[in-house]
Amino acid sequence: MAAQPYDEPPRRGDPAGERGDQPPRSRSREESRTLRNQETIVSDAPRRRRRGQGGPPEPPGPPVKKGGGGRGGWRRFVPSWKIVVAGVVVLAAGMFGMIMVAYANTPVPTTVQSEATAQQSTIYYNDGKTEIARLGMPRESVEINEMADSVKDAAIAIENDTFYEDSGISFSGMARSVWMTATGQQLQGASTITQQMARGYYDGLSQEVSIERKIKEIFVAVKLDDTLTKDEILRNYLNTVNFGRAYGVQAAARAYFGKKMTAAKLSPVQGAYLAARIQQPAWEPDAPGLKYRFNQVIKRMAELWPEKYGQLPNTAQFPKTRKANTSNSLGGDRGYMVKQVLDELESRGLTRDEVESRGYKITSTFDRKLMKAARQAMKTTMQGMSKEFHGGLAAVNPKNGRVVAFYGGDNYVSDPWNEAFESKKQAASAFKPYVLAAWLQAGYSLKSYVPGNETVPKELPGQQKGGITNSHNVGRAVDVVKATAQSVNTAFVSMAYALPNQLDDVKNLVVAAGFNEKSMAADIEEHHYQFAIGSAPVTPVEQAAGYSIFANAGKYTRYHVVQKVEQNNQVAYPEQQLTKSVIDPGVAADSTVAMAEVLRSGTARGKGLGNRPAAGKTGTNNDENGAWFVGYTPQISTAVGFYREECRTKSGKVVPPLHSNCPITPKGKASKKYDLNNPYTRPYEVSLGFEGAGPPTIAWQRFMLAAHEGKPVEEFPEKAEIGTPENIVPSPTPTPTKTPDNPFDDGENPFDDETGDDPDCLIGCDGDTGDEPTIDDPPPADDGFPEIDDPNVAGGDTGPDTRAGGPGPVNGRLEGQ
Repeated sequence: MAAQPYDEPPRRGDPAGERGDQPPRSRSREESRTLRNQETIVSDAPRRRRRGQGGPPEPPGPPVKKGGGGRGGWRRFVPSWKIVVAGVVVLAAGMFGMIMVAYANTPVPTTVQSEATAQQSTIYYNDGKTEIARLGMPRESVEINEMADSVKDAAIAIENDTFYEDSGISFSGMARSVWMTATGQQLQGASTITQQMARGYYDGLSQEVSIERKIKEIFVAVKLDDTLTKDEILRNYLNTVNFGRAYGVQAAARAYFGKKMTAAKLSPVQGAYLAARIQQPAWEPDAPGLKYRFNQVIKRMAELWPEKYGQLPNTAQFPKTRKANTSNSLGGDRGYMVKQVLDELESRGLTRDEVESRGYKITSTFDRKLMKAARQAMKTTMQGMSKEFHGGLAAVNPKNGRVVAFYGGDNYVSDPWNEAFESKKQAASAFKPYVLAAWLQAGYSLKSYVPGNETVPKELPGQQKGGITNSHNVGRAVDVVKATAQSVNTAFVSMAYALPNQLDDVKNLVVAAGFNEKSMAADIEEHHYQFAIGSAPVTPVEQAAGYSIFANAGKYTRYHVVQKVEQNNQVAYPEQQLTKSVIDPGVAADSTVAMAEVLRSGTARGKGLGNRPAAGKTGTNNDENGAWFVGYTPQISTAVGFYREECRTKSGKVVPPLHSNCPITPKGKASKKYDLNNPYTRPYEVSLGFEGAGPPTIAWQRFMLAAHEGKPVEEFPEKAEIGTPENIVPSPTPTPTKTPDNPFDDGENPFDDETGDDPDCLIGCDGDTGDEPTIDDPPPADDGFPEIDDPNVAGGDTGPDTRAGGPGPVNGRLEGQ
């Protein structure tokens, strides 16, 4: 059955019957009732004819008004208010639940930051009483009743005026903080005192700028406000806050207003000054910004407590503060001492941050009197020398390895390079005593004869044409004592060559005496038998400690600069005295016999210590680029080294080095700066114009006389006369008469016809003059030091210098004195 279409409704003004034969269709009562109950009202217009049905098309119905009654159009996509309210409630409940869970899972902090209780450490001289320097920021905690009301009020007025009323957080401050962060500006402070205390006092709250940290900080602050009293929070806050020169109000009071000032004595003006520094602790004491904030503190104090501070804005003057404490200055010797102490502590596992925050009492090995003596001796000796001249001195107690004094430079601030600990220069002939000790340790004797003027050893590997020679004639054969006193190159090379393991025996000995094994092995590889006459680079402190094997019966104790480290009156790090035996006591005694002759009749004649026994050895590098004297008594072993470096511009102008670098531009022009990548970076060594017997020995003598003042005279052990006399002098030509294996068997010296030396006279003999040497010790001069010859004169030398060291061989030889 075909569907009946709706008839077109009658048009306005037309009679119903004009539409045709069919009458208009009317709704039944039931149909109208159903339509009224529907959400959407159906139009009275008849449905359009379905496509495909017969009959003429019907005209369209009346237009439907948009936005009319019902929920047609865009409103059908908008949820009802009931749904919106329900969603907001659910979301709020969820967020609240999450916040409560996060709050519940945020623990109350109990671990205090190390920085919050960090205490300064102090380095002392060896007496444990005289300060060298303080490390770290000063801090001292006090109780709340030991703080003046004025400083507490000032901090509250400018930092958190609702401190005693709020619950640890400020909602207005929080809103401002969130807004500043959300708009991309820096995180607004606005933290309460409780929040600041939590952040600066307890572990677990970083200083990073983030919303996450801020939320956690809020939770912790609320919990702390429930856990601690307001006075406890304020106490912790004022004991840990940074005031610029110090942490905590007690230390700050002393840092800005005098050593006798305490937090309890602070006036309202002084309290306001300290409170004004909290947000900008790096401000200078009289910075304009600080003055402005100071006035804001005063004003706010008067507003909050008019009965106490009402007149303060009218009377307050910006306070005067003391100058910054210069006890932490690193100028002069202080910086050099501090650096050596810190370097040693770091090697023992203590970082600088730990040293600066744990309140250690560090007792060094440095003797204040001897440090002054070292500086005076070097400065007096170097007076008149240009800036290209450099010198270092190190003094070690041979019995325990303690570095009692050194001179590393004029001023650490202007030049932190430590000449005593860092400058490695060729040891030159000051290295020969180690060859002597290895020789005696191998079973040879001081009475042995060694080559004096022979060019030896021609057959040794790695030598340039001509081998190693001497620059002055001491005879074809000399005994070991004279070879030491006169610093005979050929003698010591031959002695090293005669050892069972040759240079390895010398290397093993010096490594046991504290020298770097890789450095010694590398030098042997490069310089071969020049190693025996001092081609290896060493520092003054290494030499002073190395010679302690001669002063302390063959024992070596590793040099060190820290006696002990205490914390809370308990020793936290004891002294490290690592001692070992390097040579036999008899070897040390006989080596001392030979080196004592250096000061009596040898290259340093006349530079002894009066009636006090002393021994040592000079050394001069090639072309006098460097010069040494290393000597000792039973109480102190001291090494002095000099060298000279120059920088030159492209045009040839001499410029002093800056921190061992050349202040020259890449184009070769003088500058106050230097560039490590330009060809003019490194300075080069030039002649000092003097030898080891000159200024180095003079400075050594000056220091040692002052260092031993008031000390008892101690004698060296008796000569041990160990070993077997041997003759290692090669015969110049074959002769029918065989040279005895032991030249002393028949009581005659087979070389008497050439030298006239008496083989039984080991001490005080001079074959060239026949004179018995005496100690030349003039009376003290006005400056407390003995009269010294001209520093540029090699005082006491008995002959031309034979020098060793330098950058390499000159004409196939190293020279040595």
